[in-house]
Amino acid sequence: MSESMKKTEFTQQDREFMQMAIDLSIESVANGGGPFGAVIVRNGDVIATGSNRVTKSCDPTAHAEVSAIREACAKEQNFKLEGCTCYTSCEPCPMCLSALYWAGISRIVYGNTKEDAKAINFDDSFIYDEIAKPYEQRKIPCQNLMRKEALAGFRAWSEKEDKVEY
Repeated sequence: MSESMKKTEFTQQDREFMQMAIDLSIESVANGGGPFGAVIVRNGDVIATGSNRVTKSCDPTAHAEVSAIREACAKEQNFKLEGCTCYTSCEPCPMCLSALYWAGISRIVYGNTKEDAKAINFDDSFIYDEIAKPYEQRKIPCQNLMRKEALAGFRAWSEKEDKVEY
């Protein structure tokens, strides 16, 4: 059995932070949001929390994890959250999973599975399916235009000596 497949032992603190995420998801529903909550923790300290505010803020990116990442990065004055754990009430969708990776989160602990989410009409499987398709077969057309001109920005980045890598 691979290291990642071994049964994980969760601590009482893990359970407390997960319960916070679950409580945020329930509170979000009561306040007109979606049933998702997230808590970002480093060394036993809560840095930020988030709940789903998609419909409340008319922002399709206002998922619990993304909201928590935004708050944590603002508090930390850093775009990297290395050494942090994100406790989330549900397995992250493709956008949130990507955001967690971009933020450098060290660990993700989730409650509900993507199958549980699908059962209540939060089904993200179509996104995974779309990513795997050739551009011309996707539901939203993805068309390349002015690549040669667009490369100017990448050249400027490559040549910039005082850039902040991320």
